Amino acid sequence: MRRLTPALALGLAALLVGTPAAAGTNTGTRDSYGTKATYAPGQNLRTYQRPPAGFTPVFTENVSRHGSRAATDGEDADLVLALWQEAEAAGALTAKGKEFGPRVQALQEAMSTVGYGDLSGRGKREIHDTAVRMQRRLPGLFQRIAGDKEKIDVVSSGQGRAVDSANLYAAALAGTDPALKPLIGPTRTDVDLLYFHKAAGGAAYRDYIANDQRLASTLKSITDQPTTHRAARDVLKKLFKGAFVDRLTDDDRVAAATAVYNLYAIAPAMSDESPGGRGWGMERFLSKRDAAWFGYLSDAEDFYEKGPGFAGSDITYKMANVLLDDFFKQAEAKRAGTGDLGAELRFTHAEEIIPLAALMGLPGSTKGATAEQPYTYADNPWRGASVAPLGSNIQWDVFRKGDTYLVRMLYNERETAFRTGCRPIAKGSSFYGLDELERCFGRAGSAS
Repeated sequence: MRRLTPALALGLAALLVGTPAAAGTNTGTRDSYGTKATYAPGQNLRTYQRPPAGFTPVFTENVSRHGSRAATDGEDADLVLALWQEAEAAGALTAKGKEFGPRVQALQEAMSTVGYGDLSGRGKREIHDTAVRMQRRLPGLFQRIAGDKEKIDVVSSGQGRAVDSANLYAAALAGTDPALKPLIGPTRTDVDLLYFHKAAGGAAYRDYIANDQRLASTLKSITDQPTTHRAARDVLKKLFKGAFVDRLTDDDRVAAATAVYNLYAIAPAMSDESPGGRGWGMERFLSKRDAAWFGYLSDAEDFYEKGPGFAGSDITYKMANVLLDDFFKQAEAKRAGTGDLGAELRFTHAEEIIPLAALMGLPGSTKGATAEQPYTYADNPWRGASVAPLGSNIQWDVFRKGDTYLVRMLYNERETAFRTGCRPIAKGSSFYGLDELERCFGRAGSAS
């Protein structure tokens, strides 16, 4: 969907490189950015429920997506700049189109400088600040960890941006109390746990992505709608004169407009690299309606390929059991007194956060789509910007009183109920008995 036909691809040449320019925040409708939406904590530090009387924090664990990053490659910028240069040579640029090319060149240069796929300045700040807020939420826990010299384990997928996020998070946590620094182990790699979609446990999933005809036909039917072709024309006609747009094929128009959208979606993640940090202003080049439509198409792909997917099938998220099992394993080890950790910190990718959210039945990830009712915004709450924005995270805090252990879950730092069927200790409480969670998630046979 992203490549122009060979004839237009010949327009690729040595691209003029501008000076780094612009980036910003999600100034459009947040949902339109999909899983490229930048991170914001879901709750104010002062509003968390207090644990019941006598309970103190004894352990915390999380899994976090890496922070905001540059695009993983320069393909989108290359595609639209090739078309832009052809239009410039033909005198077919609109007033906005004349502004667009240099801005894309500058954004591309900024991403190349950061490193394709690597954390941006904003991403580094997101990770740092999330770590600091963790310590502020649980000051007593980290004082205990320092006093008892418990270990803090840090583990990543092994991919560069996840490793960098892990190291930044650990450093920020150590910065809150120097006594924590010697207790934080070096970041280790566990591919099976935190890159499971590419590991042995993801073999059936990869076959589904590559070969499932229902998946392929569903995504094609969602993308190949009149609304897509209308939106593609609208996007391109803001940049290029009508006659130039009209001579492109339908597929070329969709490919080019999708590339414009992808640059729009990634631009806020690169805000620190813009001139003066003022933002790239990419929202100037496509309407809110068109951005929302292409955001929906992006969400549909993620929904079917990583999220709840087709009702009655767990192929997209069953493999996340390895990660959920590790959450229980660590909490149970703390209860059993067999573990020596005060915290377990994990760093991964959207391909792991999204399936885990579906497996756990987190808000927005509870409803699969049927053949009769395919995924649309009107009838399904799943939104990439809420489920797995850049820097998204899931955290379990464990509290103890005597032999009783409670768990509180934070999802993007917001107190979040466990799935339907799990009973909190009281109506409206964010705290659940660990034994209740074992029952609810079918782990009743776990050691106590």
